[in-house]
Amino acid sequence: MTSHGLEYEGCNFFRQRLVLSTLSGKRVRIKGIRSRDDNPGLRDFEASFIRLLDKVTNGTKIEINQTGTVLFYQPGLLLGGTIEHDCNPQRAIGYYLEGLLMLAAFMKTPLKATLKGVTNDPTDPSVDLLKTTALPLLKQFGIDGDGLEMKVVKRGMAPGGGGEVIFSCPIRRTLRPVQLTEPGKIKRIRGIAYSVRVSPQMANRIVDSARSVINKFIPDIYIYTDHLKGANSGKSPGFGLVLAAETQKGFFLSAELSSAPQGQGPTMLPEDLGKNCAKLLLEEIHRGGCVDSTNQSLALLFMTLGQQDVSKVLLGPLSPYTIEFLRHIRDFFQIMFKMEAKPPLEDERKGGEKVLMTCVGVGFSNISKVTK
Repeated sequence: MTSHGLEYEGCNFFRQRLVLSTLSGKRVRIKGIRSRDDNPGLRDFEASFIRLLDKVTNGTKIEINQTGTVLFYQPGLLLGGTIEHDCNPQRAIGYYLEGLLMLAAFMKTPLKATLKGVTNDPTDPSVDLLKTTALPLLKQFGIDGDGLEMKVVKRGMAPGGGGEVIFSCPIRRTLRPVQLTEPGKIKRIRGIAYSVRVSPQMANRIVDSARSVINKFIPDIYIYTDHLKGANSGKSPGFGLVLAAETQKGFFLSAELSSAPQGQGPTMLPEDLGKNCAKLLLEEIHRGGCVDSTNQSLALLFMTLGQQDVSKVLLGPLSPYTIEFLRHIRDFFQIMFKMEAKPPLEDERKGGEKVLMTCVGVGFSNISKVTK
């Protein structure tokens, strides 16, 4: 700890640090950002993320040195309101949305963000995935109501982009503590197969091959096909599939695959994509828990920010990203989780090892929300 608040080194976990800094009000200094790289400093998509944070806050002070290898970030107040942002096409809109999802409930005025760029790419969670898994998770913590919405207006595949997404979220004074310990069995599977600037038949081929895998396990499957035409289909061709399994208790586990961007990497047949995505979903179900691996850090953050009461969440094996997130939570909020490994029971086929995460919230409250 220095007079600069918290100090970090390197470009990894960049969003985590800035988001937690904004919520906790602690200044953060990140040095050595790709300092040994041929092309040193911040990448364009990271600069774009900083600009997005600057748009939703008021009074944020950002200093970057000439080469872009050192960043000093002093957070302002979360303002919200209606914003528009052109996301850098190096990363998908999901990259920016994950940051916004963590901050949206604590704005001064409800957030309505229009994000433009790439909606689906192979590396980041797609907007469809976040819509089916992150929004129900927000509802568990009491962030619900008419204002909560994520809508794909235009699809844009990598590398060209041209997609558009509207995300709006109501504000809350406090979050409620949760006890999410019983996931229940899988009761239905829903999905979206999308195709843009390719034959509409592609989506149907994806659906058939995905069903060939999952039909063996459960009859209640419905996969929508989404084929956008004209201006709504973005600038690049591509196709993909998002699958979500809903448990009896209303939790969602999901998986997705998207075709490789035009001109990059090997092309994948729609049949293979459908099969592989279905297998990824089965893998996610095997990992299990009440929150899937994409949203583990979101759930843990909301538990940390909850009222001063005990929250419990049962998760599948923690991803490396989540483990680093827990270390950051300890730095910014001094909260430590109690972790109990829950080995799968012998007689029940419950999949992989589970971890029961328990913590007491810091009692974070939205200081700018007007009390009525």
